[in-house]
Amino acid sequence: MKPAAFDYIPVESIEAALVALDQAAGDAKIIAGGQSLVPMLNFRLLKPSVLVDINRIPDLAFVIEDGEHVRIGALTRHRQLETSLLIANRMPVITEAMRHVAHLAIRNRGTVGGSLSHGDPAAELPMLACLLDAELTIVSSTGKRLVSANHFFQGQLTVDLGENEMLTEIRIAKAPPMTGWSFAEVARRGGDFALAAVAVTLTVVDGVVGNARIALMGVGDRPQRVRDAEALIAGHTMNMALLNEVAELVRGDVEPETDLHASADYRRHLVGALIRRTLAEAWDRARSAAA
Repeated sequence: MKPAAFDYIPVESIEAALVALDQAAGDAKIIAGGQSLVPMLNFRLLKPSVLVDINRIPDLAFVIEDGEHVRIGALTRHRQLETSLLIANRMPVITEAMRHVAHLAIRNRGTVGGSLSHGDPAAELPMLACLLDAELTIVSSTGKRLVSANHFFQGQLTVDLGENEMLTEIRIAKAPPMTGWSFAEVARRGGDFALAAVAVTLTVVDGVVGNARIALMGVGDRPQRVRDAEALIAGHTMNMALLNEVAELVRGDVEPETDLHASADYRRHLVGALIRRTLAEAWDRARSAAA
């Protein structure tokens, strides 16, 4: 398959990109890594009249420490996140998750901004953004706005991003001391889309869970936090009875679909098993940090 005809506009500044988007009047798409966009163009699921290439914009690929936060530019490649010492030290759950993203060639090209803007419910970065309460910076010719990741993803491949807007960076608060983490994913083969995945962070305060975050993907039309399960864990120590209770709660809270890869019941089973595994592992890491 070949894409429908389009005009190609390479730009060298955010301002030029926004002008091109405005001039296209809603009929343009931004291209960076192209790992999600190009297949959709080739299958003619999208037929924009204009592609705006932002790869030449300087200073949009970065991972930097900024006080109590880490900032990540929209043109940062998956591989940069995977190999960043700053991310490994401050947010190791991201490092682990990036190893599950497709294959190395794709990680070398795919971008943070592209993955988040695409909003695939079976992609790792949207789930991590929700898990870590990331704040997304979105710009247009009329100004800038900040959006919480947990409000950005609205449904299957649907995000809070206007036709004349672009995502420029995300900002994530550093984990507090005595925080443990875990990430687990099940796919048919390495590099395939996840059938289900779970990411967890737990912060230990006075010997119990002071703060819990649990995010899921592959079991709904968007990445999701499991707030009821997080509240159930807070103030407790981990034990098998609590792990089983949380697993049952999560199984009842998700509404996965059946497709050619897995049934809804199998995905429910997977997410329950992964919840127990990741919570136990995050608890062990948090206690080790507290020792």
